[in-house]
Amino acid sequence: MIEFRNVSKHYPTVTGRKLVIDHLNLVLPWGAKVGVLGRNGAGKSTLLGMISGTVPPTSGEIRRKGSISWPLGFSGSFHADLTGAQNVRFVARIYGMDTETMIDFVDDFAELGEFMHMPMRSYSSGMKARLAFGMSMGVAFDWYLVDEITAVGDTAFKKKSLNAFKTRLAEAGILFTSHSTSTIRSYCTSGLVIERGEARYFADIEEAIALHEANMGGGSGD
Repeated sequence: MIEFRNVSKHYPTVTGRKLVIDHLNLVLPWGAKVGVLGRNGAGKSTLLGMISGTVPPTSGEIRRKGSISWPLGFSGSFHADLTGAQNVRFVARIYGMDTETMIDFVDDFAELGEFMHMPMRSYSSGMKARLAFGMSMGVAFDWYLVDEITAVGDTAFKKKSLNAFKTRLAEAGILFTSHSTSTIRSYCTSGLVIERGEARYFADIEEAIALHEANMGGGSGD
């Protein structure tokens, strides 16, 4: 469960206060598949940041029951001087997992070969993304946060990645942002639409998409 208790978020700007979320009260039940919709700059990424704990709300409280993922595939926290395996070992220890089991899983999933034991400064951006996605799949979270899903690699690897992700979602909730309504439909059954500080929740994703498209002037979102 994720509960928002009178949550507001705003930022100061040179033209005045930028309101992102205004007094949101909402309970997301266990296992909810929520598409987060809104125009560019509406606050979708900010909302995910508040849920993860990296962005503090201006006021109110967010209560979380269950483990919350880092953004799917995020590779920004890797240490460039450590090997891929050493980075995986560090994350495994943080989450209380068996380090060697985690390394074996990610090694097999990411298909990096000898690069798994080389410093990450030698990795291409695609290799970093493959390692990050493997790590994301190596930890069974209760909630996954996804800010525009990215499947990297060749066709076979992309298929494997998306299949693994859908398997994880069978027993987990998700908050998913995307500019593609067809992608939202593939993963989500409910929706949260953010528009000018107001966040409206819909149990039916089609109702959320309809409101979002009306806000955008009737565009398809694809």
